[in-house]
Amino acid sequence: MNSNSNNATTLAENKVLILYILNLINNDISQDNLFKIISSINDINYFFFKQILTDLIDSKLVGTYTKEKEPVIKITSEGKNAYELTKDVLPGLLKLKADNIFKKEFSSIEEESSVIAEFIPKNENNYTIKCKIVENNETIFEVKTFAGSRDRAKRIVDNWNKHANFIYPEILNLLLKDN
Repeated sequence: MNSNSNNATTLAENKVLILYILNLINNDISQDNLFKIISSINDINYFFFKQILTDLIDSKLVGTYTKEKEPVIKITSEGKNAYELTKDVLPGLLKLKADNIFKKEFSSIEEESSVIAEFIPKNENNYTIKCKIVENNETIFEVKTFAGSRDRAKRIVDNWNKHANFIYPEILNLLLKDN
């Protein structure tokens, strides 16, 4: 088999693999999280992944939109139809590996995404920090604050990431206090 038709097979397999995973998720997901799943199933580099994804988006099999200022993707009904028609392209072994890794990776991504913290530098003395708790793709708590140094901003982010399960109920209790 010449390498060209081999690349065509890989391309087709990876397209169907992406559709397969998006079909399993049946919800929106960030491109990076999808890449985490796909690359642990099939050895694929990020640029090849982006190229395939762009292809799928251009052919309207995958939809892309912004949710809470984050770009996310989701399989379209055309994508579901295309997947049904092409799912036989996916080798059984790859599908099995995809199922096993998907269960592991996706549950860790879902847990991971529940506590989010980020800081954005405005200048070297002014940082905006956003701390959130997300459950089932819904932001249930968000606080935005400012810090006067990168060190302070980083400390707030680190503390939120480590201790959100204590901080969040504390803030809630303070907000609910009667006095």
